[in-house]
Amino acid sequence: MTPEKASPPPAANQSAAQERPGLLARWANWFMSRCVRQGSAMRAHVQKILDHQRDILAPDAVNKVTAAMADLDRALADPGGHGRIEKQMDGLETAANKWLKPYPNAAWRENIEVLLVALTVAMGIRTFFLQPFKIPTGSMQPTLFGVTSTPDFSRGWEESEVPGTKRTVEFPSGWQRVREWFAGVSCISINAPADGHIERVNTPIRLLIFNLLQTIEIGGHSAWILFPPDYGSSTLDRRAGLDSREFKQGDEVARLKVVSGDHLFVDRLTYNFRPPHRGEIIVFETKGILSLPQDQFYIKRLVALGNEKVQIGDDRHLRINGQRLDGSTPHFEKVYSFDPKERPRESQYSGHVNDKVVKQFYPRLNFSVAPLFPDANAVYEVPPEHYMVMGDNTMNSADSRAWGAFPAANVIGRSFFVYWPITDRFGWGYHR
Repeated sequence: MTPEKASPPPAANQSAAQERPGLLARWANWFMSRCVRQGSAMRAHVQKILDHQRDILAPDAVNKVTAAMADLDRALADPGGHGRIEKQMDGLETAANKWLKPYPNAAWRENIEVLLVALTVAMGIRTFFLQPFKIPTGSMQPTLFGVTSTPDFSRGWEESEVPGTKRTVEFPSGWQRVREWFAGVSCISINAPADGHIERVNTPIRLLIFNLLQTIEIGGHSAWILFPPDYGSSTLDRRAGLDSREFKQGDEVARLKVVSGDHLFVDRLTYNFRPPHRGEIIVFETKGILSLPQDQFYIKRLVALGNEKVQIGDDRHLRINGQRLDGSTPHFEKVYSFDPKERPRESQYSGHVNDKVVKQFYPRLNFSVAPLFPDANAVYEVPPEHYMVMGDNTMNSADSRAWGAFPAANVIGRSFFVYWPITDRFGWGYHR
């Protein structure tokens, strides 16, 4: 004879049935009553302190505080007992003050704890979701801008630039100055504090990510720049074309406008669920890429995947496994929007150039832009699990045309949202 399955006693069934609506009522009270929320928060805070001090408290002290918390628990479970809740909160406060040991500098401890929690949350967001990134160079212009300046004497090879030629820069005033500040524009004007030569241009003094002060030493005296801008991959002396000539006190030493590079958030989450797609703007580590600094992050457009064969045609279009990319290719609409009758120019969409095309339009250029692609016949095969990237500023981009492919594991995320400066690139739609 098969024994019958034992059933719980009727009292147990009744207790379980009553517990569920009681729990729902308690949650409803918590949402609807400020007094209940304050009492619950106080109870949790005392419980936390008791847990920390339990090993050093006398048994009687633990029992007294525990009893006071139990009284408050019963009051919190009473739907209409707000007056009782306040009474038991006073009782718990009295017990805690009497039996728990006070912490020295309690306010400081509380503030530091809040700060540490905030930092932990921020680091978690940065590591797994969104990471801030700033663009120091112009390799992705005009899609994403690096630091630029007017004038910029560090770009001596351009035909439009004549090294050593000073240009007058007009500074805005009033509301126009405010508007340009929101667009990331910084105006720098330096006059010689004394007669003499430029003896030294000091690097900016920094606090975290902020430049606080920069000095230029002339004739034994210092000229100060408060809150100098980020000069990107260049320096103040190179951008301003500072030279060793003799200055008289009051002479203009440098006058330039520096435009901040785009600051953006990098999406670190998406590529955990899918691989990068061709044409997406990705951020990657330089680790393992020969000829590049090993501790930096670069941002470029992904153009080729593992096992693909890449060519750059004389028409300034990429060919992947023999297939020509053009303006109808997703993410390349702007890259190939150039007029083929116009010569390729810096910071303008000009497609992608090989060395033959560069020499054709810039015969005086004395260095190679695309060593791996001397002409349209050159073929580069991307190794498995590697990527090839190129900058949109094809006339001024150090990219895979020079140093080849890199491991797919180096990718940390994709461009997501430009949050500074406030220009037409602000947001997440322009740079796709």
